Amino acid sequence: MSRRALTLLVSGFLVLALGIVGAFVDVPYVVLSPGPTENTLGEVDKKPVITISGRETYPTSGSLRLVTVAYQGGPNSKIDLLTALRGWIDPSVAVVPQETIFAPDRTQKQVEEENVAEMTSSQDNATAAALNELKIPYSTVISVRTVQKGQPADGKLKVGDKITAVDGRPMVDVEEVGKAVREHKPGEPVTFTVTRGDDQLDVTLQTAKGEQGQSRVGVTMQREYKFPFDVDINVGDVGGPSAGLMFSLGILDKLTKGELTGGKQIAGTGTITPEGQVGPIGGIAQKMVGARKAGATVFLTPAGNCAEAVKGAPDGLRLVKAETLHSAVQALDALRTGKGKVPSCDAG
Repeated sequence: MSRRALTLLVSGFLVLALGIVGAFVDVPYVVLSPGPTENTLGEVDKKPVITISGRETYPTSGSLRLVTVAYQGGPNSKIDLLTALRGWIDPSVAVVPQETIFAPDRTQKQVEEENVAEMTSSQDNATAAALNELKIPYSTVISVRTVQKGQPADGKLKVGDKITAVDGRPMVDVEEVGKAVREHKPGEPVTFTVTRGDDQLDVTLQTAKGEQGQSRVGVTMQREYKFPFDVDINVGDVGGPSAGLMFSLGILDKLTKGELTGGKQIAGTGTITPEGQVGPIGGIAQKMVGARKAGATVFLTPAGNCAEAVKGAPDGLRLVKAETLHSAVQALDALRTGKGKVPSCDAG
């Protein structure tokens, strides 16, 4: 056998051996790739993504696409070395350490449950932001989300209780309740006025000392909304808070005359607050690729993601900077009419 043939044979065996080893060796990484997109003006599983009942709605056109990131790996389904290597070669894919997605103190199931909870909260915030933009009034209540065992609230406050006052002072925001509790020294009593079903109760608790030395009672709270009409959002298995901006735009488009997109294929991402502030998200590179594959030509980009986005934007995708819901609406108006300024990520 010639030296050349022997070298090829040995190399072939080495490649085969590495391939076999790579297929069976798990590595603590997660592969992030472009996920599916959904048109918030369209349907998922033959059901509208956004359904509004009790309020007049108007026809829409074009698309306002939310974008997602798909992942492989995690504590319960580790990837092998070959999968990671393929991901490192593919420019549309990111391979990241497992702990960046799944914190060591959380299971994969807990992370997925948190994503579902964040999606629900995002939908409420998106509805509130759209109504604020349209100056449609609504009300909020503060409800008890969890009660920690062994803490002062255990057995006295219940999940679902609506907190209306603390020490006789009306409360309208979660942060306000927390501040009212912290005004007490540990061990001092604090009185919650709550609505439980049809009953209004005064519940007095002895505050405990928290990790930072401040008073606590051992509850987590959430803001619940009372909207003047029903807004139902159907997105299937999508989780997380990053579709907030696109939900808000879809709701707003359905509630107003005219067509926000002008028939264009618009995609975008970003968290949303009830006040309409757009926040940054993860996986921007994969989301842009997914948007372009779905036919989008415009991508609404959170200001906090612009620097990263301009480095890897696919050809044919125009990046429009979105700092607030209001600025995103103005940018879409300018794109549709050809009048006005369209803020660009390239402009800083």
